[in-house]
Amino acid sequence: MKDGSTDFIRVECASLYYGGGDDGVLALKDTNLTIARGEFAAVVGPSGCGKSTLLKLVSGLNRASTGKVVVDEADVRKPLKIVGMAFQNPALLPWRTTLENLLLPLQVAEPHRQQFRRERGRYVEQARALLAKVGLAGAEDRFPWQLSGGMLQRASLCRALIHDPQILLLDEPFGALDAFTREELWDILQQLWQDQHFTVLLVTHDLAEAVYLADTVHVFSNRPGRVVHRRAIDLPRPRNSDMRFSTVFVDHVHELRAQIRREREVI
Repeated sequence: MKDGSTDFIRVECASLYYGGGDDGVLALKDTNLTIARGEFAAVVGPSGCGKSTLLKLVSGLNRASTGKVVVDEADVRKPLKIVGMAFQNPALLPWRTTLENLLLPLQVAEPHRQQFRRERGRYVEQARALLAKVGLAGAEDRFPWQLSGGMLQRASLCRALIHDPQILLLDEPFGALDAFTREELWDILQQLWQDQHFTVLLVTHDLAEAVYLADTVHVFSNRPGRVVHRRAIDLPRPRNSDMRFSTVFVDHVHELRAQIRREREVI
């Protein structure tokens, strides 16, 4: 679901070096990647190839050692306010209820922080509506320890989206879940994306997940990481579970697996 052909995110010949001296690590080298506004992009590749590092560059949590990252025609030089992030570990605060965990970004991040007390009622209704969209209506007053793994990840997605970000960055958000719950959350994420039109960059090891969700899948090389293959996913939207057994779907997965296998064999 691309809103236009103009690149919204551009990673231009970016390299990132962690540390210094003999123990330094070159995590990314000469990485190039573009994502259109409203696109759902996924990144796959061998373990330790720098996929998570790419998310840090796009979010502004790290700056490239060389090259640059551009978002909405502006160089990324600091953490971006227009980004929401979700990870494999939901990391909800155990002393806050589900609803209170959702409200936390609005309490600490501008411009919402300044008006939170005055407009708390509106924000609470917004949070309740988002929870209802992901099937968590009625769980607002539960604490994290009272939620299942799937419920925790639904809440984590809601927290990442509560401030209406333009970009959602996902780092293996469903990797620790059982297959049934994971596939259920694919459909929830797809629906949220289609409803709200944000841009997504998903890092995953699950090739079926990448093909099911993404418009485009980028394959990373071994470390130091760089994009070595780009695969457009020509499946209609909305996607459903039956598509995973189609010849086209299986062919996409096999091609991506072959590309990663070749990268793992490179010494």
